[in-house]
Amino acid sequence: MTRSKASARVGILGGTFNPIHLAHLRCAEEVREAQKLDRVLFIPSATPPHKAGRELLAVEHRLRMARLAVAGNPNFKVSGIEIERPGHSYSVDTLRLLRAQMPGVAFSFIMGADAFREIETWKEYESLFSLCDIVVISRPPYDHCALAEALPVAVRSQFCYSENVLEHRTGNKTIFQHVTDLDISASSIRRRLARGLSIRYLVPPSVEDYITQHGLYVRRLR
Repeated sequence: MTRSKASARVGILGGTFNPIHLAHLRCAEEVREAQKLDRVLFIPSATPPHKAGRELLAVEHRLRMARLAVAGNPNFKVSGIEIERPGHSYSVDTLRLLRAQMPGVAFSFIMGADAFREIETWKEYESLFSLCDIVVISRPPYDHCALAEALPVAVRSQFCYSENVLEHRTGNKTIFQHVTDLDISASSIRRRLARGLSIRYLVPPSVEDYITQHGLYVRRLR
């Protein structure tokens, strides 16, 4: 079955963004350009099922930092769709809601290679492949064949594989894309802040200023 032509192509980059940093932004820009997306929607998770909440900053702060980070890019937008919805933030629920709110839009769900290898643990993961394209981003060293083999056995018969692309029977594609290797992680940023070290050039200046102004991620003595 082939899909009809969409009026717009929108990438979805979800995550805790705890905090958002330059690797998130660069990755989104490279995917947007390579996949010819009209824009990328950043979606902070309110209550992610796969993350422990102990180090998770209040969602209001994470949402505000995401908006500050993308403010200078007209192709980037931030959505509070998972914050406005109660309960755990499941990607399949978000995609269904977005498709209902934005009919005619073709969505590309952006995810890391590590997450793709664990997709079988996601809620209704089989449905994700029929709801949107999936762009699996990988950094060196990477092996597209190994990623293709990470596809859960239960759904492999629904795909054909050619030139780093898995095509689903609905016409949606799972695409493996290499992105620039920026060794930046939110956890390393939090550790630096807890130790009183600089995070300059790891996050946008507006995000650094917001973190400083609100005293975020600082380890307080008890």
